[in-house]
Amino acid sequence: MLSVNLLNLLIQDLPSMSLNMGGTSPKEISTTVQILMMITILSIAPAIIITMTSFTRFIIVLSLLRQALGVHTIPPNQVLVGLALFMSLIVMSPVIKAINDQALQPYTRNELTQKEALDAAVKPIRAFMLAHTREKDLALFVSLADKDKPKTLDDVSLANIVPAFIISELKTSFQIGFMIYIPFIVIDIVVASVLLAMGMMVLPPVIISLPFKLMLFVLIDGWSLLVGSLIRSFGVGV
Repeated sequence: MLSVNLLNLLIQDLPSMSLNMGGTSPKEISTTVQILMMITILSIAPAIIITMTSFTRFIIVLSLLRQALGVHTIPPNQVLVGLALFMSLIVMSPVIKAINDQALQPYTRNELTQKEALDAAVKPIRAFMLAHTREKDLALFVSLADKDKPKTLDDVSLANIVPAFIISELKTSFQIGFMIYIPFIVIDIVVASVLLAMGMMVLPPVIISLPFKLMLFVLIDGWSLLVGSLIRSFGVGV
């Protein structure tokens, strides 16, 4: 009984709270709801950038390159993420332009409704993801969905396209990472064999091979070569 009375006293002391939608008319409430939706979209923008753009391929390949070189903290994560973002901006610029021309500008001129503008904005993103998604991966998620089989690609749900695009990007980035690893593994093997032949088994081969790997990467202009190849892998500048 004492605990119940104490709880009632605590509840009475709490400040009152009310939810104000910013107006009483339907138009004012609709505007407030649109603002809340815009804030929600901005909050999930990082997830959209990671899952629906070329960012995934870029950041994974750059991380694998850092591991292959043997420098686990150089360049820092902030540098790799920034580089991947600007590379993604170059690749996604045609998609962004299409969204602006087909959805955003007509919507601001009141030529499209909110739903029509959203549908128009989704089309360029769908086209980009479908162009870089393997049919096998797309078929996997379509078969896992408890729905009727779509007749055309236009009937495929965005909820099936996004995960299929992600695993396609993961597979592609791992394939590129494997090719990057090969020359650095060869250097590690050669250095380890030389040290073993010289009887220097106590000296870690990584200490000797790291300068050679860095020198090789610099001599071939590795950053320009890798960044250019990654961007061209999406058909940009080809």
